[in-house]
Amino acid sequence: MARRVTLVTVAHGIIRLVELRSAVEWRDDHLEVIDQTALPARIEIVTLSTTEQVVDAIRRLVVRGAPAIGVCGAFGVVIGLREGRSVEDVVRAVGRARPTAVNLLRAVERAASAGPDPDAVLDEVLRIQAEDRASCERIGELGRAELADARRILTHCNTGRLATAGIGTALGIVYAKAAAGDPVEVLATETRPALQGARLTVWELRDAGIPVTLIADAAAGAALRAGMVDAVAVGCDRVAANGDVANKIGTYALAVLANRTRVPFYVAGPLTSFDRQTPTGDDIELEQRPADEIRRVGDTVVAPDATVWNPVFDVTPAELITAFITDAGVLRPPYDASIKDAFTVRASR
Repeated sequence: MARRVTLVTVAHGIIRLVELRSAVEWRDDHLEVIDQTALPARIEIVTLSTTEQVVDAIRRLVVRGAPAIGVCGAFGVVIGLREGRSVEDVVRAVGRARPTAVNLLRAVERAASAGPDPDAVLDEVLRIQAEDRASCERIGELGRAELADARRILTHCNTGRLATAGIGTALGIVYAKAAAGDPVEVLATETRPALQGARLTVWELRDAGIPVTLIADAAAGAALRAGMVDAVAVGCDRVAANGDVANKIGTYALAVLANRTRVPFYVAGPLTSFDRQTPTGDDIELEQRPADEIRRVGDTVVAPDATVWNPVFDVTPAELITAFITDAGVLRPPYDASIKDAFTVRASR
């Protein structure tokens, strides 16, 4: 069992995430992560010192967000090698902890490629972490320019400091606008069933001093139709070669609603979330989560005997996406060409 340390009880926005460590940090011989299942009631740091603990933390959403679980999994390779496990064994154990987000397996394989010396792998993982931080800054800068006229931004799930090694992807755009003094406010969906929008995004933004309004997932269509939204910006867990996007369940519905109401729909994420080996969204493995996530609301069981279908992701077709805001630039249709060009340019550097 991972050691757990409660730092403080959160009350009335006293604690600011910007004053805390990152969601995932390396400490000499172990990982320390913010337990995102405890937020916003408590800020707890969990120590991960074994491969099994890293895998468990990723699976239970203690660590979540595609870039963040990539960084966490990569550090897990260091831990596994220091335990005496083989490179292949660690990649198998950690790389498939969650199947949809391509960042996890890609970061784990990149870390493992520096093995088998754990110190060499650690150096590589620290580079992965630094690159993700730089990617977030770049996405924020490009997004601020792209959404210069958008003051009211609707977002889904959590794509900020808790989901990445830096300031975030879609929320990184919001932070960049706020830092530059641009007027910005956010409509955040609650994001059922785990409520990452209500629990995490609202907490992040309030602590950063950015105006945020929480809405029920089902209220998004009404907000869009009422003219309350200038742009929708979401993250991504895997982008197929044709531009189809796997992201938190409910993203597809938002894209359809945005298209119907003629509100631009943006996807923000680093190039590490793009998978050119996956031709279309139909080829993406979509993770199913435990039924009790739906049967319960918090600790209250509301439907104990219900049959449940609980996919954690859905696929948004490329034709519903206005543009991708990435660390390699703003990618526009046709996406099969612009994604290919982005990788070509990155490879030539």
